[in-house]
Amino acid sequence: MSKTPAQRARKHGDRAAVAPTTRSGQPVNPTNPTTTRSPERAQGNARLIIIAGLGASLFMFWYYHLLTLQQMTQLSGGLPMPDSLIGGFSPDYAHQLQTALDDAARGQLSYVHKTAGTIFPLLAGFTFLLVFGTWLKSKALRWGAFALVAVFTVVRLWGNVAVDSAVSPGADAGSAVLASALVVAGWVLLFLILVGAGAAALLARRERTTPVPASAD
Repeated sequence: MSKTPAQRARKHGDRAAVAPTTRSGQPVNPTNPTTTRSPERAQGNARLIIIAGLGASLFMFWYYHLLTLQQMTQLSGGLPMPDSLIGGFSPDYAHQLQTALDDAARGQLSYVHKTAGTIFPLLAGFTFLLVFGTWLKSKALRWGAFALVAVFTVVRLWGNVAVDSAVSPGADAGSAVLASALVVAGWVLLFLILVGAGAAALLARRERTTPVPASAD
């Protein structure tokens, strides 16, 4: 049977008579009364997750674009992989790759697309969803940024499939044009997301440092 506040006060002192949730001005986690929850703590936790996600996304970008795809040039006679060509490529270039890559090399490129080429856009997309969801206060801007990230992820994944098709033996010029358009769109969308994330971070920092004007009585 629980004790009354007066009984707790006689046994433990006056502080024991005060309920745990009323000893401070901050709310107390009911499962752990020693842990306080505040907007500042929640914001700090979100920043830690974002930093970890950005670090992992940067690593995957390096691993995919700057390491793995560069190593693939050893199998194509020095020709860069289509995913690395920011400005796109022509059907003639796709035909050159069809000739330069044998079945084993095409299989390795497809495997790269299914692993690192899939992990990078999914990881980057999830990270930037957190960035925009945390730092953008305007609902319209937030949903616009979410849509941009979703389109980026779809375009990059679709581009993987299109590139595999474009370098396959007997692929027509239309396959190369589609793959080139998706590659260019993927790079443009990534650039827009980075610019938007930087703007969101600056806006959030300005809102934190701007003093709130005192209301007139």
